[in-house]
Amino acid sequence: MTTRHVHTVIVAYHAPDGLERCLAAFNDAAPVTVVDNSSSPEVRAVANRHGTEYVDAGANLGFAAGANLGLRQLVGRPEHDVLLLNPDATLAPRDLQRLSAFLNRPGNERVAAVSPRLIGSDGNGQRVAWPFPTPTRAWAEAAGFGGHPAKQTFVVGAVLLLRWNAVQDVGLFDERFFLYAEEADWQRRVANLGWASAVCADAVAIHRGAGSSENSHTREVLFHAGQETYIRKWHGRTGWWAYRGAACAGASARALAFRGERRAEAARRAFLYLRGPRRCAALVRE
Repeated sequence: MTTRHVHTVIVAYHAPDGLERCLAAFNDAAPVTVVDNSSSPEVRAVANRHGTEYVDAGANLGFAAGANLGLRQLVGRPEHDVLLLNPDATLAPRDLQRLSAFLNRPGNERVAAVSPRLIGSDGNGQRVAWPFPTPTRAWAEAAGFGGHPAKQTFVVGAVLLLRWNAVQDVGLFDERFFLYAEEADWQRRVANLGWASAVCADAVAIHRGAGSSENSHTREVLFHAGQETYIRKWHGRTGWWAYRGAACAGASARALAFRGERRAEAARRAFLYLRGPRRCAALVRE
């Protein structure tokens, strides 16, 4: 297999036990920079124990800005690809080799980002490739036609190998994204320049999830705030109002149709979009 030098960037926020599992499984497969958004002595201790480069962000900058801190450390170094690895994920060295071989396989020269298959801690597979969010697709999903194939997709950022040439071509992550949707935005930008994203079926990673917060409500609010930022950026104010209307309509319909916890979940989603996800996110981040 053909491989190139890879440098790994991990953006951590507390959770030293998760980072310990991540680095232990990685087993020095490539140089690592840990960007600590929590300025945690425990996170620093784990990073130092595994011989990684440690960067204290000084504040909780979010994923996009934290990843950019790590990427800027690599400017001027020998050419390499960059693995973005969530601390709630584990990737074995052999699977990193498979990702690198896939990215640099003849015929994949225009692949900018590749993800392995993701398996949850329960042993079930997680969806990796998703269509780019659009108001039209949101209305299709609200009407029950969300399964229509998409022409272009992006891959989730839990474990993501980026081609350095693509990073140089398109630039760093948009720091208006605090958490979630920053990888969709970056891949939308590279797609506009003729690059592609892909899934390497030969590589697999374990993704436990919940690394950003133990609170499922907080994670949901931050996820949809990222969606709002994405839609506003790519589809403007009118597109956001169309997307928001579809989200409210779909969630309200589910709240009427379901019972129990599914009904309560749908009602919470409708209220979230009525109030505005970014407005709600500002409250949970205070």
